[in-house]
Amino acid sequence: MTDLPSTDPIVALKDVHLSLGSGAARVDILRGASLSVERGTSVGLVGPSGSGKSTLLMVLAGLERPTSGTVTVANEELSALSEDKLAAFRGREIGIVFQSFHLIPTMTALENVAVPLELAGHADPIGTAKAELEAVGLGERLSHYPTQLSGGEQQRVAVARALAPEPAILVADEPTGNLDGPTGTQIADLLFEAPAKRGTTLVLVTHDLGLAERCDRMVRLEEGCVVDARQASVSAAAE
Repeated sequence: MTDLPSTDPIVALKDVHLSLGSGAARVDILRGASLSVERGTSVGLVGPSGSGKSTLLMVLAGLERPTSGTVTVANEELSALSEDKLAAFRGREIGIVFQSFHLIPTMTALENVAVPLELAGHADPIGTAKAELEAVGLGERLSHYPTQLSGGEQQRVAVARALAPEPAILVADEPTGNLDGPTGTQIADLLFEAPAKRGTTLVLVTHDLGLAERCDRMVRLEEGCVVDARQASVSAAAE
């Protein structure tokens, strides 16, 4: 685990509410959640199912717009951005890893990483994609399609795709949830290399307290609110 490099928050969520539906069908998912994340640190979001962990992560990543409250990421207030500007900002500053990989089945591993870079106007999408895949141990699998890769290999492709644009923030939603123990540990190691080697901020959602304990901080949500945000070792001891 790296030393905390700065007290400058790269993420600041203030009194964030998110509700779906209206009237009797209204569901309040986030209820005044506030969170500050320091640049270059790692944060694990934990809590019971339905507590709002994944929704908070999606709001942070600009994939969901809150009903109210402010979300500031890398000095940008996301609510002030149009959909096009938000998509461009997300592609530049935020890498995302999902539980279910979300690879395009008709593209090779290399294409899955390179095409988003090409669409973003990257100077060398193929070379960068190849380097990132080699970095996650898939240098010999560049031309393989997702169906030809194991679950762990597919998640490695997803990690390479997320890191290829050199984002300031890497968010991961249950990144080891579909993987067996040893494979999940390998993926976790790759994720934690981002803060250690690149200075990337890592925010992950997990039910695995062992994984959350590897983070600099463990943040607990209950019923849509942040109820605890302490150093991981302290929070784990309280579980």
